[in-house]
Order: sequence, then C-alpha cells, then structure tokens
Amino acid sequence: MKKISSNLFFCYKKIFPLLWFGFLAFITAAGFIYGNFEEEPVALVLPCFMAVFSFFLMKKIVWDLVDEVYDCGDSLLVKNSGIEERVALANIMNVSASMYMNPPRITLRLVKPGKLGSEISFSPATPFTINPFAKIPVAEDLIIRVDKARVQRAP
Repeated sequence: MKKISSNLFFCYKKIFPLLWFGFLAFITAAGFIYGNFEEEPVALVLPCFMAVFSFFLMKKIVWDLVDEVYDCGDSLLVKNSGIEERVALANIMNVSASMYMNPPRITLRLVKPGKLGSEISFSPATPFTINPFAKIPVAEDLIIRVDKARVQRAP
C-alpha cells in the first residue's frame, strides 16, 4: 500500500486558510483601530469582498480535497475526516488532472457513488520540478491503470 496523496493536505486545508483569513481580520481590525474606515468607509469593502471571494474559492478548490489516498494495486483506499472507502479501479469512470493550479489536484469520477460521493478529489504527491508544464506522474499512472481495469470490466 503506497500513499499517492500529498503530505501537505493539512497545510492546504487548515493552515493556509487560517493564515489568510487571519490576515484579512488583522487588516480589518487595523482599519477600525486607526480610523481608516471613518475617513474612507469604502475601504472596508475590499477586505470583506476578499474574504467572501476567497471563502467560496477555497470551498471549491481546497476544502473538497480528501485527506489521504493509498494505492492498493487494484483499488484505492481513500480517507477523509474519519471515513474510509475502498474504490476499485474498475469503478472509476474518469481520471482528470489539474496541474496548472496550486495545489495540483486529481479528480476521480466514479461509476457507482460511494460514501464520499460520485467525485473524489485529492492533491497528489508530486516530485519537485521547475517545469510548469510537467505532467503529474501519479495521474498518468492512474489513467493507464483505470483504462486497463475498464477494459476488463466491459462485457
């Protein structure tokens, strides 16, 4: 059993949002303390807009990532918030990799939804590279293996 998800999920899901929203709260509090919002009340709109926009962005891109994914050969063991699910490669309809975003993500669309829904997204473990166009090795391997499992599944 080999872990194929990133070890940085805690940073992505917990620490970065805490720092970001803490920074926005600090800026807002400093504006109130120093009276900047009394002189320019419109200046309050920007941190509020940034907080709302980043909340929805993180909800869509970061907070839907599962915690851990392990490769078990013919299946994947997925763990998220205490829920464990084994997903057979034959049950995966599609593997899509989004490599041009940070954190990089792989989304698995399932034939039959499980405990974690019909789509499972995770951040893969990636080797360090300065090439922004490098493919994600975990995604390439999964695409090939899922295709082989799909061929075996078909009657």
